[in-house]
Amino acid sequence: MIDFGNFYQLIAKNHLSHWLETLPAQIAVWQRESLHGQFKQWSNAVEFLPEMTPYKLDLLHSVTAESEAPLSEGQLIRLEKLLRNLMPWRKGPFSLYGMDIDTEWHSDWKWDRVLPHLSDLTGRTILDVGCGSGYHLWRMIGAGANLAVGIDPMQLFLCQFEAVRKLLGNDQRAHLLPLGIEQLPALAAFDTVFSMGVLYHRRSPLEHLWQLKDQLVSGGELVLETLVIEGDENAVLVPGDRYAQMRNVYFIPSALALKNWLAKCGFVDIRIADVCVTTTEEQRRTEWMTTESLAEFLDPKDPTKTIEGYPAPVRAVLIATKP
Repeated sequence: MIDFGNFYQLIAKNHLSHWLETLPAQIAVWQRESLHGQFKQWSNAVEFLPEMTPYKLDLLHSVTAESEAPLSEGQLIRLEKLLRNLMPWRKGPFSLYGMDIDTEWHSDWKWDRVLPHLSDLTGRTILDVGCGSGYHLWRMIGAGANLAVGIDPMQLFLCQFEAVRKLLGNDQRAHLLPLGIEQLPALAAFDTVFSMGVLYHRRSPLEHLWQLKDQLVSGGELVLETLVIEGDENAVLVPGDRYAQMRNVYFIPSALALKNWLAKCGFVDIRIADVCVTTTEEQRRTEWMTTESLAEFLDPKDPTKTIEGYPAPVRAVLIATKP
């Protein structure tokens, strides 16, 4: 069973200590009641992985761990088998001792788009909401963050994160908790909060923005990345049953409308940092994610549209400050 004791001990000594009033009880309920049917298989894969300490670790330019001497063929085969038990791998990529996990998303491309627009992350305490496998948590540490905490209720992502952490020398600078943002109290304790690829999945997007604001210290920075459409400050798409084959897509605003939403929630210094079309080079099926991906979700006769006829995915990054 994955243990959260190290995280409890860590935050007991810092400004997140008040989180311990609610967090251990929530995790206990999760451990008792919410485990996925495949969780044992996934957690066993993590348990059977060897504990390794990198001879060389690069989190600044990638998530890459290298050993002093190459692994043997047998070691690589075992490593690959265990990591393949944690498929599908959606967020990455990872390069671990000569084993390259080619994930569905080039999350490194997104990070390269976001990073130039951020305040210096050196020494910061960061929350990443809907963090997936935790790829960006490691990049945040590489950019100088003191502590990066991710939350995501998907248990496969937790196991993927713990697998990578074990192969990075049991690094305690990043942690992932199997929770949703709605389960967090108003901590007001994070210097930077990221929400990337989450807003359009929320039934109440403004409530999500308020929840993000509640986690920030005064003067803290929100990094919001989400689907957008073209249009003025009043343009919002409300898809039908599916958008790009996703069922749970509720609101896709224009970037200008999203800017207004952030202002309505009390954020200041709001700016649109980046707008980018999602390509089939950035999101695609791979040997580590073998089911349908973006190419199958677009109209084969007109790739500027989804198969439902909506505008194809475009993503914007907005930066804002909590006063």
